[in-house]
Amino acid sequence: MQLRAQLINGIQLLSTQGRIDQAGAEPFSAALSPYLADCQAGQPAIVLDFAGVEYISSIGLRALMLAHKQATAQQGRIAIAALTPLVAEVFVISHFDQVLKVYPTVADAIEDLR
Repeated sequence: MQLRAQLINGIQLLSTQGRIDQAGAEPFSAALSPYLADCQAGQPAIVLDFAGVEYISSIGLRALMLAHKQATAQQGRIAIAALTPLVAEVFVISHFDQVLKVYPTVADAIEDLR
């Protein structure tokens, strides 16, 4: 799984697509790892653009939880934007929308985290 990275208004925007499930969670975590290493106090916050993510499983949620824990431990900030309807439903059912900040659009996330 690949992440497309863009620095926008001091925010590290990472876009991905596909499924973050049993097969996709490890490649997603590996691709995210170098950005998480830099996600600390005084460095750009990370916004994950999930507009292209069609499905996320519990193992994908675990990968996000670990990323959130690492960013928080480093005093960094991480958020998610533009969830597709199915992924948004998984977030609500699992209460994961209370673990990470979730924004309806990438623009909303960038504006809030600037």
